[in-house]
Amino acid sequence: MDLNQRYRSFVLAIAQNPGIKNLVLTRGRNFARRFIAGDTLEEALRVVETLERDKVHAILDLLGEMVTSEAQAQQFKTEIVRLVQEFGARPYPKYIALKLTQLGLDLSEDLAYSLMVEILAEARKVDCFVRIDMEDSPRVDATLRVYRRLHEAGFDHTGVVLQSYLKRTEQDLQNLLPLKTPVRIVKGAYKEPAEVAFQDKRMVDAQFVVLCKKALENGLYTAIASHDPYILEEMKRWTAEKGIGRDRFEFQLLYGVRRDEQKKLAAEGYTVRAYVPYGTDWYPYFSRRIAERPENLLFVARSLIQG
Repeated sequence: MDLNQRYRSFVLAIAQNPGIKNLVLTRGRNFARRFIAGDTLEEALRVVETLERDKVHAILDLLGEMVTSEAQAQQFKTEIVRLVQEFGARPYPKYIALKLTQLGLDLSEDLAYSLMVEILAEARKVDCFVRIDMEDSPRVDATLRVYRRLHEAGFDHTGVVLQSYLKRTEQDLQNLLPLKTPVRIVKGAYKEPAEVAFQDKRMVDAQFVVLCKKALENGLYTAIASHDPYILEEMKRWTAEKGIGRDRFEFQLLYGVRRDEQKKLAAEGYTVRAYVPYGTDWYPYFSRRIAERPENLLFVARSLIQG
């Protein structure tokens, strides 16, 4: 395990400590707003308007995951439908993301599927794309099964996320090729054991590029989700060299991270989207962002001391 992986494992482990969680929730909120649009949909939609002025589109995501009751799942479905409707009334490209565990995947795949059908039916009315986020490794198979059911039911305005740090992902991509699934390639942000995930950052980065190229070579619309300057430049170079049009891929970056790069890519004529999360259930997402870069942990520590 390299130093980057050790750091991430350490941060994700201490983030589970109840005392740390309570401290961050009460005193780290101001720093969290660097990555999170706000508590409400209205705040998130204001961020959309700001991004669009720089020709950067938004992916809106109501934060929440791993619900423990059908009532919670139904409530999330209701709020996501409202998101689709409110976003759909705006004159911008419509694109949202969600996690199947917020729709009850851990309770029942049938429940998650049925709630997704309702969301996708509403999204179809306003030409909104719905990205199914990938979660930790024990939930990959269930997520892909639900996606396949949705695909077979005729919903083509949805796609999945594939994580380059999982050893299984190249085969998962191979299995999705016949479906022409729109894919989003990410490195992965969960704490995973060595049996299922690469622990060396160089391997994770190399696999990321391999997956992006394989998806594009096979005609899948590909979202390249990275802030890594080398990866961004390599994918720009390679797609130009291979004659792959800019209408076949896009760059996706996180809200609050490398904002200048987002504007620069958009100015260069690439499709760029910023992943814009909002909601009150922000701690799990925030923890994964802090685990990605040591600098983020220093900022949090400073805000807690000063807060």
